Amino acid sequence: MTFSHARRRLHLAAALDRRSVRDADEYAADARLAERGALDFVTLGDGPAAPDALAVLSRVAPGTRRVGLVPTVTTTRAEPFRVQAAVATLDRVSRGRAGWRIEVSTTEGEARLLGHQGSALSVGDASALPRPPQGHPVRVVDATDRPARAVAARYADVALVRAVLPAQAAAARDELRASAAAHGRDPDALRILAALDVDLGDGECAADPCHGGGPRPTPRGPLYRGGPIGLAELIAAWHRDGTVDGFHVTPVDPRRDLERLVNGTVSLLQHRGLFRTFYPGSTLRDHLDLARPANGCAPARGVS
Repeated sequence: MTFSHARRRLHLAAALDRRSVRDADEYAADARLAERGALDFVTLGDGPAAPDALAVLSRVAPGTRRVGLVPTVTTTRAEPFRVQAAVATLDRVSRGRAGWRIEVSTTEGEARLLGHQGSALSVGDASALPRPPQGHPVRVVDATDRPARAVAARYADVALVRAVLPAQAAAARDELRASAAAHGRDPDALRILAALDVDLGDGECAADPCHGGGPRPTPRGPLYRGGPIGLAELIAAWHRDGTVDGFHVTPVDPRRDLERLVNGTVSLLQHRGLFRTFYPGSTLRDHLDLARPANGCAPARGVS
């Protein structure tokens, strides 16, 4: 099933991950840089070698005003109710700018995540919590792998898809929207972003002309290597053609590439009228053009 691409805003987000860095001030500086570029949100990973993403972004929140804050939260590591409470707290601290990136097992898939459905994704103990400013924070799922794609179609507000070619991303988009509709959801309530590593250190001449200047496949996933102008052309083309709603980029060199993304790529997109120059609202749902749930204790459409 193919859905027509409605005229929508372009959405941009960036990862703040830094190896072996645990100082919240470093992440706060990067988040403010992303906010200067009016990016929808920033993400921060969690893991044995990474800082506690929730704790770091909770400290980043007071030093930012508009950019969305999306930590990775693994529901299998803690009681789902505690995870939900922690993310809701981030939403209150940030005044409605929180999301949570939900990790889905590629082997156990939906069954592993839906084992927590009662409290992590649906009603459960939500009535015991004060209602977050957004009703419920934005849910982000990497939908590249097949098991996670089913979860994203049913529950996510934002789905990330790693694809080297526009046709691959478009096929994933059509599949996600069709599956969302089959679960009783409005497919227009699901934002689909292409996930891409970017290396902006070598200038425009580094883009591979044999690959159309687009992403190259690597063991980590799609990688764009080139300059800010070429990246702007790629983003504009994929969005114009209805391939995706936007991009989530992971800088190879965190500070250098984020600076070149904001000062180069984003500035060019803004100059061309393709990306906003200011935030039209105050919450992450405002940035993503997503409706605020009417009742924070009620499950999202399609969640039983």
